[in-house]
Amino acid sequence: MHIDLPQNVNFIIDRLYEHGFEAYAVGGCVRDSLLGRKPQDWDITTSAKPMQVKEIFDHTIDTGIQHGTVTVMLDHVGYEVTTYRIDGEYEDARHPKEVTFTSNLKLDLERRDFTINAMAYNHKTGIVDEFDGIKDLKEHVIRCVGCAHDRFSEDALRMFRAVRFAAQLGFEIEDETRTAIKELAPTMEKVSAERIQVELVKLLVSDHPQMMRDLYELGLTKVFMPEFDVMMETPQHNKHHMYSVGEHTIHTLENVRADKILRLTMLLHDVAKPVCLTTDDKGQDHFKKHPVVGADMARKILRRLKFDNRTTDCCCKLVKEHDDRPAITQRNVRRAMSRIGVELFPLLFEVKRADILGQSMYKRDEKLEYIAGYERVYNEILAEDQCVSKKDMKINGSDLIKMGVEPGPKLGAILDELYEMVLDDPSLNEYEKLKNLANKIIPSVI
Repeated sequence: MHIDLPQNVNFIIDRLYEHGFEAYAVGGCVRDSLLGRKPQDWDITTSAKPMQVKEIFDHTIDTGIQHGTVTVMLDHVGYEVTTYRIDGEYEDARHPKEVTFTSNLKLDLERRDFTINAMAYNHKTGIVDEFDGIKDLKEHVIRCVGCAHDRFSEDALRMFRAVRFAAQLGFEIEDETRTAIKELAPTMEKVSAERIQVELVKLLVSDHPQMMRDLYELGLTKVFMPEFDVMMETPQHNKHHMYSVGEHTIHTLENVRADKILRLTMLLHDVAKPVCLTTDDKGQDHFKKHPVVGADMARKILRRLKFDNRTTDCCCKLVKEHDDRPAITQRNVRRAMSRIGVELFPLLFEVKRADILGQSMYKRDEKLEYIAGYERVYNEILAEDQCVSKKDMKINGSDLIKMGVEPGPKLGAILDELYEMVLDDPSLNEYEKLKNLANKIIPSVI
């Protein structure tokens, strides 16, 4: 079985062999190559100790030297070269207490998480596959190397990674591995929010975001997003719905483009439904104000998982607006564009469509036609270059100062009033017209 290694990877391996050491490409790059996927990066494992690696190559960076990793720089690209090692006892469900270097490749591969990630390759030896990783690749199976209980006890994040790899590759998690995850799921509370966030995003933007269901069934969401468990356990007795809140959410994830902001928004768009639930005397469930409450809940969750401010703000705005249904007139749509922001509006249409496709068939065509009309008017407003943002007004604060208005709250109030007029009537967005209007407003404000 042959893998075309990049020229620089072969160069590093050959140089290490020239100095009397073994070296192999290892892990995910081997897995992806065998699957016909393009590896994102190339990791190399070697019998050489870190200081020996540093002596062999001209430009190296000490990225994790205490764990045996040196980054070799070639053509401005870094290649991680890690010494064969045996991990000592794990104390915190993530870090080994100590690392022992070894000259035995098999011992190094034994400590890795899954069989499909525990293969090595070089052009001299070919594939080294001690744990039937190739067989599991062919059978589309995620299986731990050795005892699943041991692997997950070493690093609790591996449980999430098992589901994430299954989502990315379209694989099944093998039974013993699933059982171990169920037993050890509570230990994931030791894992940092930053590491969980990375895995969550990778799963969400994969081809199988519905594997959020597996995270729930295996007890993992209970640890890092208990709100999702409540969603999964909240039915929706309503003619517009045919799934629980959680199942509806999963269906919307499958019906929206694989984009981080969009998938996070769909994950959280109905997060407040359980807390907003009321049931009328006919047995119909209602979820009044769930978008507004949901935006606040989404912000707390995204902050808890250490998402950046831009991602958090975009998602929360989309959650808040996902159920807004203005009458389709240019005036109403202009005001919605002004409130939400022109850059987010195309995403809002995607969110709305996905939401509908996760509902019952009741009035589905009618709902989709409404969105088509909404989008049509939005495009008209763009085509006519109508003002939907204060920065696009043909008059600004400097102009008002020249007209004798002093900087401060009053100047802001005048601009606000002019902007309201322009939103109502875009033909007013001309300098002379706005100047005349400002002259009428100024006496009443000042």
